[in-house]
Parts: sequence; structure tokens; C-alpha cells
Amino acid sequence: MGITRRDFFKLSAAGSASLMAGEALASDGAQTALNPNSLGVLVDTVACIGCRKCEWACNDANALPTQDLKAFEDKSVFARHRRPDAGAYTVVNQFSDPRDPSKKYSMKIQCMHCNRPACASACIVGALQKTPEGPVVYDAWKCIGCRYCMVACPFQIPAYEYDNALNPQVRKCTFCATRLSQEGKKPACVAICPNEALTFGKREDLLIAAHSRINASPEKYVDHVYGETEAGGTGWLYLAGADFNNTELPKLTATVIPNLTETIQHGVFKSFVPPLALYGLLGLIMHSLRAEKNGKEESRHE
Repeated sequence: MGITRRDFFKLSAAGSASLMAGEALASDGAQTALNPNSLGVLVDTVACIGCRKCEWACNDANALPTQDLKAFEDKSVFARHRRPDAGAYTVVNQFSDPRDPSKKYSMKIQCMHCNRPACASACIVGALQKTPEGPVVYDAWKCIGCRYCMVACPFQIPAYEYDNALNPQVRKCTFCATRLSQEGKKPACVAICPNEALTFGKREDLLIAAHSRINASPEKYVDHVYGETEAGGTGWLYLAGADFNNTELPKLTATVIPNLTETIQHGVFKSFVPPLALYGLLGLIMHSLRAEKNGKEESRHE
């Protein structure tokens, strides 16, 4: 089969990771309290001018394929609604106010960095984790490519590198976790925003600021902060001048999504973790063998 010594250690580590993931599932994780100092971003779509500089800054900060900043002045992209993908962690779309179709407003979309992320709950090897600081981070070394995170996410954010045959990964907004923790900087998109449509800070403070804006200008904003309660709350919060139902943000209840999945998982694995460890190990072996098979088939066709 051609499994090297290095592969053996990686497979063994994956089994250990699965074991730890099983232990995490066995704990009452859905009740984990949110760090009061958890960080977030308030997106004010009323203030957003659709300049798309945040798109460029994100691409640049994450070494994604990009163009000159001036190229992002192209507004023709607003003709269709785009989604974040493996090559663009954030995009800006334009929407019409249903009360006045001639009135347009812009909205930035990216990973919401949920308080209780369904993607992390669904990951059987712990490749996605919610940090105490707020970002939901991804460890490519642990990932076995099962893509359960893509199915679990209510915002349909995680994207898979289907075009990367050698080492495909799951891609999404990182909340500039390295910039925050190691460099003490704001997220790249926040730093470049020319109209202060993006406000970075503690989530608790952002909620206070959001409600203050609504109370101060009720004629400008709908009386709702999206992300305050949706799916148990999100790190990225939104203000809008029109009904959120007219945007691509899904209509969600306050139900914490991992509560639904973990109830089943806990029942299965609380007292017997080994099946999960074995499942993760076998999953990585299958992934390794499939990649090897594909490589051999490509060689035969050359």
C-alpha cells in the first residue's frame, strides 16, 4: 500500500485526535460558557459603501489569489450574489430595500464565528475549534476531509478545495486569528474599512453599541441585531436598514445547533469512546488510500 513511517505516525495521531474528540463530545460541551472577553465584529450595513476593500485586504492577509486594489472597485460583481469560497473568504453583495427597490445597501459575508459552532461540533477529529478569544480556527493537519463541517454549518461557509488534488483543505475566514493573538492587530478587513462600517471589539461591548445605534436612529435601522441570538449567538453581528429576510443571512432561531447533534453523539459515545477513535482512524486511512489510487490512475494516463 506504500504507507510510510511518517504516514503511520500521522494515522496514529489521528486516532488519538479522534479519541480526544470523543472525550470532548462526552463532556457537556453545549453548556460551555462563552468567554466574556470573546471578540467579535459589528457589521453596519447602513454604513457600508460597497467599496470591496475588505475583500482585497482579506485576500492579501491570507495569501489568497488577488488583484491590484483598484481592480476591486469593479461593481459589476454586484449583478449576482456571490458566496465565500476556497479562494475568497469574504465577499460583499448588494441588496435592495423591499420598501424602496431603488435603494441599495451592501453586506459583507464571511464565517460568523459562532459562540457554539456547529462545524466544530460535527468535526470528528477536532480539526475545527472555538478559541477563548473568539475565532473558530482550523487545523489542516488533523482534517481527514470528511466535510461534515460543510453539512453542519447553517451559514454554508466552509469551502473545500476540490481543485487541489494533492492536499485539499477546508477553507474559511480565520478572523485573522494570528494577527489578533500574535501581532495585536485588528482583522485586516476591519483595519482597511474606510467608512467604519466594521467595528472590532469585545462581543458584549459590540452588542451595547449596536443597540445604542438602533435607539439613537430608529428611522435608519431595523430593531434587530442579527447574530445576538441566532444559532445561540455569533461573533459577527449585523445591523441593517431593511428586513434581514431580504438578505442571504438565514432565518434562524436561538437554538444552539450543536445541542441537537451532540444529544445523539453523547448518547452513543459518552460511555464508549473507542468507536469514534476507530472511525477517525479508518477515515484517514481511506483518504490516504484514495489519494494513492488516484495518483496511480493519473500515472497510467500520462
